[in-house]
Amino acid sequence: MCEIYVKADPILYELRTRSIRIHGIVTSIRLENLSWDILARIASRDGLTTNQLICQLYDEVIRQQGKVSNFCSFLRVSCMRFLSNVALEEDKESLLLKTSASPPSAAVDDNVDGRQEHAMSGKTTLQIIGDSRDRQSARTG
Repeated sequence: MCEIYVKADPILYELRTRSIRIHGIVTSIRLENLSWDILARIASRDGLTTNQLICQLYDEVIRQQGKVSNFCSFLRVSCMRFLSNVALEEDKESLLLKTSASPPSAAVDDNVDGRQEHAMSGKTTLQIIGDSRDRQSARTG
């Protein structure tokens, strides 16, 4: 498994500095190329430029917390959270596909709307995944 990481193109973790204007003040942000690529992907998805996204993130974190002690770290964590959410959505889809492909068992009943419900808990697979994520967040947060 380490080969996945060790064989990464060094360009991905090379640092790149960009000048960004936030509310008329020019500041430099130094991030890995991969972080810049992820920010560009998020911005594109939201119909923004990377600079507009960064300004929006800055405004939101200031509104939420009043300050940000390390904005570059905040941006890196935002990238990781984005990728984590993408992976979680893919996991949910994978679980739903596996559930719909497998024949019903004694522990799983089909609902009228096509979702499957676990007989023991009365919860759908998505609710169970959400509960598990909530428990994980409570442990780490």
